[in-house]
Amino acid sequence: MKRDIARELFRSYRTKSRKNNSQEEDRTKRDEPEKLSNILDNLVTTRDWKKGIAEGTLFTKWREIVGNEIADHCEPITLYEGKLTIRAESTSWATQLRLISPELLKNIRSRSEGALVDEVNVIGPNAPSWKRGLRTIRGAKGPRDTYG
Repeated sequence: MKRDIARELFRSYRTKSRKNNSQEEDRTKRDEPEKLSNILDNLVTTRDWKKGIAEGTLFTKWREIVGNEIADHCEPITLYEGKLTIRAESTSWATQLRLISPELLKNIRSRSEGALVDEVNVIGPNAPSWKRGLRTIRGAKGPRDTYG
């Protein structure tokens, strides 16, 4: 006998919606108001948002986590699968941050609890693009291609 996955999903959805309706009914029967912090904590734990919130605070509180001097010269770009990418404002700052990346990683782990950072990747500033502009030629190699 074949399994009908669509029916199983529909049944599980119906049972979950019934459970949710009973929880909503219980909540509406309460006479006393709840604290907003308790409601938000409950929402965060039931939806499993703790990791995302911790990663968000890493970006918003970057200056507090790494310090003023480092934060003045770099910014976090992405945090994907435990790899934090940081963009430095110059190549010299990128080199310095690569040298202190183990200490920086320890500092990030200790000050931003919940954010899963396993590796720090430091990149330099964006290089100018020679692909577009007023005097570009298709197939040219940029400023190095002087003798077309």
